[in-house]
Amino acid sequence: MSSHIKVVKPNGILDATKSQEFRDKINEFIESGIKIVLVDFEDVTFMDSSGLGALVLAFKALRAADRKLFICSVNEQVRILLELTGMDKVFEIVSNQDEFDKIIMSTNVTN
Repeated sequence: MSSHIKVVKPNGILDATKSQEFRDKINEFIESGIKIVLVDFEDVTFMDSSGLGALVLAFKALRAADRKLFICSVNEQVRILLELTGMDKVFEIVSNQDEFDKIIMSTNVTN
């Protein structure tokens, strides 16, 4: 994987107690020049509105810095939350890291 890409893999419940840590990690990536962030939800069991808010803020911060955010491996609960809020139309969601790798290689998004 390119040095311009970082994977964030939150686990458990993504709520108010973990959302600040998540946002801090995204800000570190932006400051270090990372071009693409993949948020892998494979180990997330539940996300509430605070977690969704952190994800939206991460998306906005990355977009403002001309960076990209991808999401993968969402479970049923997270998928429903994204669909109910319409955020599934905003985020670039892929099924897993393998699909993400194929997209990155085929489109050369890091340039």
